[in-house]
Amino acid sequence: MTSFFQLGLTDSTLKAIEETGYTEPTPIQAQAIPSVLQGRDILASAQTGTGKTAAFTLPAIDILIQTKAKARMPRVLIIEPTRELAAQVAENFDLFSKYTDLTRTLLIGGESFVDQEKELKKGVDFLIATPGRLLDLFERGKILLSGIQMFVIDEADRMLDMGFIPDIERIASMLPTRRQNLLFSATMPPPIKKLAAQFLVNPKEIEVAPPATTAKNIEQYYTRSLAKDKRETLRQLIDDHNMSHAIVFCNRKRDIEILKKSMDRHGFKADTLHGDMKQSDRNETLKKFKANELDFLLASDVAARGIDIDGLPFVINFDVPHNSDDYVHRIGRTGRAGKTGHAFMLVSPSEEKALVEIQKLTGKKIDEYHPKVNVVPDKPKQSKVTDHRKVPEDKKDSYKSVVGFGDDIPEFMKFKA
Repeated sequence: MTSFFQLGLTDSTLKAIEETGYTEPTPIQAQAIPSVLQGRDILASAQTGTGKTAAFTLPAIDILIQTKAKARMPRVLIIEPTRELAAQVAENFDLFSKYTDLTRTLLIGGESFVDQEKELKKGVDFLIATPGRLLDLFERGKILLSGIQMFVIDEADRMLDMGFIPDIERIASMLPTRRQNLLFSATMPPPIKKLAAQFLVNPKEIEVAPPATTAKNIEQYYTRSLAKDKRETLRQLIDDHNMSHAIVFCNRKRDIEILKKSMDRHGFKADTLHGDMKQSDRNETLKKFKANELDFLLASDVAARGIDIDGLPFVINFDVPHNSDDYVHRIGRTGRAGKTGHAFMLVSPSEEKALVEIQKLTGKKIDEYHPKVNVVPDKPKQSKVTDHRKVPEDKKDSYKSVVGFGDDIPEFMKFKA
């Protein structure tokens, strides 16, 4: 069994790893780290939750420790498709570089240009960025990229989905020709292979899991529910499994807000996370969820690949995702680092076809789960219809004589309170 000590990492990095509690590298880390340290280009396909971030962060830190900076210009550029993923990489860097003097800057939208420009002026070793903000700052003349030694494209298939490939190609054209290139992706569709052929030179190819597979340690279930009953069905699942920490994914921001009101009404500690929120608000919500100050995080797919919650036990798909690949990434928030996770999906009649497509894509049959507990409906129905026994005593005789039925009053004619 491989250990981190066998991968060729420096003592300072190994010390930081040891303090995190990690003892064994994941398969992607064990295969990628030695090759990155040797200076090879990497083309890696690995499902979400397999430790890809550390697979490039750890060796990049070690390489920079052993090389000299040029006028404090950035030497490593890591491109991420979303703010959340970029922030996750920054967290990894902070964790593993604690015994070095290396610095990093996070360049993402929703944050102050002025603050980011100040950090760049001080000099930085690592640039972790989303494509749009990086290009904005470059066009303003605030970034020098002539010292880049390593270029990392992470979640390349997500870049493709979000239309960032032209931006990636433009960014690559601004970098030195001689550099090390690492490309990581959950899947390898033809456009990503074409992109890899443009940038990578004799890469080491790594595949630790077939495309679009889900982790074996995630127990997956679906529950049938009419669309109008989904909020009640969600509460049934929560009660059945005594859930106290879960991410609930919706397809639309509007539905997230509706669900938030429902969860508030029923006394759950829940908050939202979606693309229309300010970055500072998104950061604060994630911080609260990680600190267990929130029980439920109601999220859109903007967060599906950017949330890393240690030991998260449950993921719930309130809606069946429109894109089957998104299912893999959503449920990949649980069952991480070898721990057991549980994923549930609420399926309305109109979503049955999408359920079939997901099972075809993953090659795994998802078992049906039947909720056990009945809970209070979202809008408790208080019957306004009472029988004649609830008619005020002083009005019973007159009521009976008027309707003409005595004690045998038909249901449709009973007194309405």
